[in-house]
Amino acid sequence: MTRRTVFGSLLGLVLLVNLARVVFAPLLTPLGRAFGTGAGTLGLVATAAWLGSALPRVPTGYLLTRVARERVVLGSGVVLTAAAVWTAGAGTVRAVVVGSFCMGLASGAYFVAANPLVSELFPDRVGTALGVHGSAAQLGAVGAAPFVAVAVDAGSWRTALWLIAVAAAVTTAVTGVAVRRTDLPTAGREDRALPVAVRRNWRVVATGVLLVGTAGLVWNGLFNFYVPSLTAAGVAEDRATLSLTVMFAAGLPAFPLAGRLADRVPVLRLGLLVVTGFAAGVVALTAVRGFLGHLVVGSAVGFAFYAVLPVADAYLLESLPDRHRASAYAVYSGTMTLVQALGAALVGTLREAGMSYDAIFGGLATALLATVAVLAALYRQEWMPVGATAVTD
Repeated sequence: MTRRTVFGSLLGLVLLVNLARVVFAPLLTPLGRAFGTGAGTLGLVATAAWLGSALPRVPTGYLLTRVARERVVLGSGVVLTAAAVWTAGAGTVRAVVVGSFCMGLASGAYFVAANPLVSELFPDRVGTALGVHGSAAQLGAVGAAPFVAVAVDAGSWRTALWLIAVAAAVTTAVTGVAVRRTDLPTAGREDRALPVAVRRNWRVVATGVLLVGTAGLVWNGLFNFYVPSLTAAGVAEDRATLSLTVMFAAGLPAFPLAGRLADRVPVLRLGLLVVTGFAAGVVALTAVRGFLGHLVVGSAVGFAFYAVLPVADAYLLESLPDRHRASAYAVYSGTMTLVQALGAALVGTLREAGMSYDAIFGGLATALLATVAVLAALYRQEWMPVGATAVTD
């Protein structure tokens, strides 16, 4: 088999691991009805998936100094299968939180291992390859709400988790066959010292965390409570769910377009511009009223955020040298995702404290704009490494 075959199988697996992180957003309402819980507890369910996605990333980076990337990818598929089975059978909210966390673990390990692998499969088209890979992941996010709606209509919230478990088992098996029959790249075989990798590339890592972690925190809080925020404003639940789906769908063109653009223009400058657009879009979202306004502005917000991800990954994975790539990327990824994971719990807590959704989202977006202003100042002072040649081995 060829590298394209392996890449194709990874596209199926990344769809499922991303679905596993995002699926709890549309599941919050049926879970609330099933267990009779409030926004704060439901926020913990969503946050657990993202905490689970964050916490294994640095340990996975260390694991990658001992184990081949493709084996870690396959292991993440096994964990996802087992975690989805556990969650489908959960009898309490606490058990759902545990299952959500474990499904997140699978996604965290996958992305840390798979993103460097994808960049090495196609070293001359890193941004483009990551854009396609990200688009496949985004299909999972786009399909989450309608997938949950169909599953709940056919059975219950548990049906969605059983379907994920079966699909993950089959896709992991297919990926395993493709990996065994393909001659894979060996670019990262000298990556054996995680602390050294971080020490030598700390500015690249810190830049990525500041750029994506803060934007991700705002996004995590926004999308997990987007449907409740719209229903609180008087939008019907089915229309609110559709608006969330459109917001996710905006990532489908955003990933490949931003990935290709990252191969052609100064990538860090592009990242700063896109994050600025995202923050401004969230502010605008708090000002619009009515279903159509949210539909249009929400899609622009989704496009901007999902454009950030391939741009940031291209910046990191092109800037990091071969023998430090997986280790340093893992530290960036774990730290960034940990910051991002706090979004849903923060919004849920502020909401229960009496703040309106518009005030919460507007405040978070304003803080993000202030962060971007600081990063832009550092960029002008040439403190931040600016591209693939910025780091020496």
